[in-house]
Formats: sequence, C-alpha cells, structure tokens
Amino acid sequence: MSTSRIAVVTGASSGIGAATARALAADGFHVVCAARRRDRIEALAEEIGGRAVACDVTDGESVAGLAREVGDTLHVLVNNAGGAFGSDPVESADPDQWRAMYEVNVLGLLRVTQALLPALRAGGDGLVVNMGSTAGRIAYEGGGGYTAAKHGTQVVTETLRLELCGEPIRISEIAPGMVRTDEFAVVRFGGDQAKADAVYAGVPDPLVAEDVAEAVRWIAGLPSHFNVDEMVIRPRAQAAQHKVHRQA
Repeated sequence: MSTSRIAVVTGASSGIGAATARALAADGFHVVCAARRRDRIEALAEEIGGRAVACDVTDGESVAGLAREVGDTLHVLVNNAGGAFGSDPVESADPDQWRAMYEVNVLGLLRVTQALLPALRAGGDGLVVNMGSTAGRIAYEGGGGYTAAKHGTQVVTETLRLELCGEPIRISEIAPGMVRTDEFAVVRFGGDQAKADAVYAGVPDPLVAEDVAEAVRWIAGLPSHFNVDEMVIRPRAQAAQHKVHRQA
C-alpha cells in the first residue's frame, strides 16, 4: 500500500472526475477512483497507480463499502459525482428527474461525506472539495431542478464549514460555469448529441475537465491554514450565466 497522501474522487469514471484523479495523482496522491462504471475506473486506476472502487453515491450500502475500502485515514475528498437530467420548465418538469438530481448532487454528497469524515479527521489535515456549479448561484429557464440541486450543494458546503470550524478539515466548493465534457450535456438531453452540441456552439474555448481539475489540484496543494471557501470559474467567453460570446 502506498504511503503517500490519500485522495478519494467520486464520479471518477469520466469528465471532471477522471481529470481530477489524474491531476491529484500527478501531485503524488494515492487516488481512490470511485464511480459506478467499474471498467472505466479500473482502467483509470491502472493508468495513474491508484485504486478503483465501484460506488453508487445514491446507495447507502455502496457508500459504506467505499468507506471500508478507504480505511482509517483520508486526506482529500472530492465530491464530484453529480449530474443534470432534463431541461423542461417548472410547469412541465418531471418530478422523477428532479428527485434523481437531488439524490446525486445533494444526498450523494451527504452520504459520502458522512461516511468518510472519520477518516478525514484521522488524517489530521483533511480537505473536502465539493463540485458545485454557477447553477448553484443563478437560476435560468429550463434549469429549475438542476439549479435547485446545485444550490443545495452550495448550502451543504457552507453548513459543513460552520459545523466543522475548529477541526483540522478545510471545506471548499468549486463552482464551474460552462465546461465542455464528453457526457454532461449529452446525459442532460437524454442522449441527443445535437442539443448537447448547441449549448457550446460558437463559444470560443469553453472550459474543459482539465481546467476544473487544475483548480482542485491548486486547492489541495495549499497550506493547511489556507481555506478557499468557494471558487467560481468560467471561460473568458462567459461573463455571466446569460452572457456568452458566440462566434458566427
């Protein structure tokens, strides 16, 4: 077993999670790659010298299994597992999609954090990074369920920081704006690649997963007394949620 500092990244099978696992491993962390798709995380763990643990953050028993695999000591937890499902207005939104978004973005974060806090305490210098979104700050049409869930992510992060004040654990949230990954928008639009592509059409240089991973890596490398409460990051082309420069 590696004697390096240990990090857990949930949702590590693709996108921001996979990029974050690679970035932390490059900085010397032994990374536990947690996600539902075992084949993907096993390939990633082999690539970076980490460890793969199949975990569904919406299932309490699965999360308990992750905690057992991690063991008694942990230094960094990146609660990255999340997602958006659907883009209907409130009037016609599917409550099941809203429930699914709350389950993964809020309750999943809660389950994993609860399960791993004892190991973070035992590490003596812990860090929790919760992956939020600019959707957790600003509402927009067609995004009611996702914005509600990501506002939940933000508030859970703030509450946890208050409740753990005085303990050797830093609590941070990263809130990205427009990030182009292989799966996020495609999943949101039920596999409709054309709709997913339209989100980024004409936008010069949206953020990519590696950009967000760099933010996580930077926070994880800061001294113990230095807490980043929240970091909002966007591509230069996105001045605000509704203000995006698009080239013809």
